[in-house]
Amino acid sequence: MQDYYAQRAREYDAIYLKPERQSDLREMETWLPAELEGRTVLEIACGTGYWTQFLAPRCAHVLALDAAPQTLEIARSRVPPATVSFAVGNAYALPASARRFDAAFAGFWWSHIPLARIGEFLAGLQRVLEPGARVVFMDNRFVAGSSTPLSQTDADGNTYQLRRLGDGSEHIVLKNFPSRGELLTAIAPFARSTRYREWQYFWALSFEMQ
Repeated sequence: MQDYYAQRAREYDAIYLKPERQSDLREMETWLPAELEGRTVLEIACGTGYWTQFLAPRCAHVLALDAAPQTLEIARSRVPPATVSFAVGNAYALPASARRFDAAFAGFWWSHIPLARIGEFLAGLQRVLEPGARVVFMDNRFVAGSSTPLSQTDADGNTYQLRRLGDGSEHIVLKNFPSRGELLTAIAPFARSTRYREWQYFWALSFEMQ
């Protein structure tokens, strides 16, 4: 996965140019910063900083992590450093600090978590957040004709897509599309005050960490 996104870094933002998704994206670009306004945010899998650029003006501080230095290079070029710090990081070994974060955000990361590791990821996130911290996840809904078709399913129920990059290389990429019920069940041991929202092409889940 990390190698794929490193190779895809310069092509990544093309996903935000799909014409049919523009209305959803404009709404999400307004909705997300309002959910996390004024908070100290840990952003997981920030990629090229597309969502970081909307958080930065409205949050007290953002620590934006990604596993691929290639995408972080792009993120640093698009977001002024005044309220954002960037670092290479592992979503399954999140950084601990003397002052814990009072918010977390992950855009388009949930779909790449193997089903067997969701609990591990959420427990690790809980350890670095203050009790009651606001958490927001956003990701894709599967929409035929817009989403890349699923190419295979493994024994655990994880689904995968075959993706092709501009250089012609092909990559099998984990991409799950959870239902609302599956999401709520997964976060139930960790969350309170849960809110779920859907657009045509995307979903968002926000809650307070227990």
